[in-house]
Amino acid sequence: MNTMADIEPNWEWYRTFLKVLETGSLSAAGREMGLTQPTVGRHIDQLESTLGLKLFVRSFDGFSPTGAALELKPYAAGIAATSAALRRVASSQGKEVRGTVRLTASEVISVEVLPPILTELRRQHPELRVELVMSNKPDDLLNREADIAVRMFKPSQDALIARRLGSIEVGLHAHQRYLAAHGTPRSLDALAEHALIGFDQESAYVRKVLKELPWLSRAILAFRTDSDLAQLAAIRAGFGIGICQVALAARDDALVRLLPRQFSLKMETWVAMHEDLRASPRCAVTFAALVKGLGAYIRN
Repeated sequence: MNTMADIEPNWEWYRTFLKVLETGSLSAAGREMGLTQPTVGRHIDQLESTLGLKLFVRSFDGFSPTGAALELKPYAAGIAATSAALRRVASSQGKEVRGTVRLTASEVISVEVLPPILTELRRQHPELRVELVMSNKPDDLLNREADIAVRMFKPSQDALIARRLGSIEVGLHAHQRYLAAHGTPRSLDALAEHALIGFDQESAYVRKVLKELPWLSRAILAFRTDSDLAQLAAIRAGFGIGICQVALAARDDALVRLLPRQFSLKMETWVAMHEDLRASPRCAVTFAALVKGLGAYIRN
């Protein structure tokens, strides 16, 4: 199979191709997409015929991608993201605030901070629909995977409109139950004697933390996860001592901040969107609501 047909592939075929890549089978892809297995198979056959490439080989446990499929994956993902962005823009045409806006933010911000902000936004604009992606990838906006992003670093791409909201302070916290059972550390060195909650894999943020706590290593952590939500849940459950946003912990009287003078990190907080969306009513009101709501959270 090496002759490309003189027709343009259907965008939907690329979406099906990505889902088969993700799930490894036609039936699983069909279930997630709401399509029958024969329809999924037909999409793959049509895409292979049009491109003149073999994309999958059947294996004992499903469908395995060929080298060509893996090379095509990022381009197909770009097409799928552009298609979704096109539909969002099309759904919102007119001067009214309506249609779908797609946001991306970190786990903790998405779950603990944004819901009341978005609830008020929806109350004011009942025809607005919100899609929320919990992610911190820096390229979400340029790839049109989202319309607006909340980020804990300054966006560097020239094609983005970005607004700095201030800095979120992060500190060490533990539940009162843990401290009652294990005592309260009086120095950073004393933390080594406690059950610590932290990272599993290093990231840019983790490396920043390690500069503040050079003795901290994965090996001494009693609870390891890269999910900020899971770390927060472990702190709340009384598992041990972990890092939490100060404003968030202040909502719960049972959470105690530890060693504030010895340990304090500041996370710059930004709201950003692609400059092409400047004139979009749905994006403009959402951007403004995030600036107002997150700004109030940071100041409190």
